Amino acid sequence: MRKIFIIGIVASGKTTMARQLSEQLNIPWHELDNVVHHQTVEGRIKRTPEEQQAVIADIDRSGGWIFEGVDRSSYRCLYEMADTIIVLDPPLWKRKYRIFARYIKQQLGIEKCSYKSDWNMLRNMYRWTRDFEQSREEFDSRLRPYHSKIVRIKDSRGFLRREGGTIHHDYF
Repeated sequence: MRKIFIIGIVASGKTTMARQLSEQLNIPWHELDNVVHHQTVEGRIKRTPEEQQAVIADIDRSGGWIFEGVDRSSYRCLYEMADTIIVLDPPLWKRKYRIFARYIKQQLGIEKCSYKSDWNMLRNMYRWTRDFEQSREEFDSRLRPYHSKIVRIKDSRGFLRREGGTIHHDYF
């Protein structure tokens, strides 16, 4: 059974990698943003940390999974639960570019999102990126106990490659 936690800051490539691994390995993937914010007919509602952990536990009981998200205290339990932790860490300039490119695509209707794409969200994404860089040492120290499970990827181009209709992984 495979349990993979893909973690990284905004625009590090988590969703893209999760989607590709899910397809190739035939394992369901889950966006942790959707665990935190539950979609209802009234709109998006933020779950409590306890509710988030209950959702994660339910998914874990069902077998293999791929979770992808940022480092949030309410789902740090995934560090222990995962067989493999993939840390996506592309260069800062690339993440900043991707944030802006994503915003433009959302404004043009080319890319969908589950949140309100506006100037405020754009500013938040840059602020979260800055805050992550300032607390990177803390993040790395939280990961140290799990070093034997960690695969750190600075550039995913060499990690996932497509040949014909198949995605090949250098690690999996």
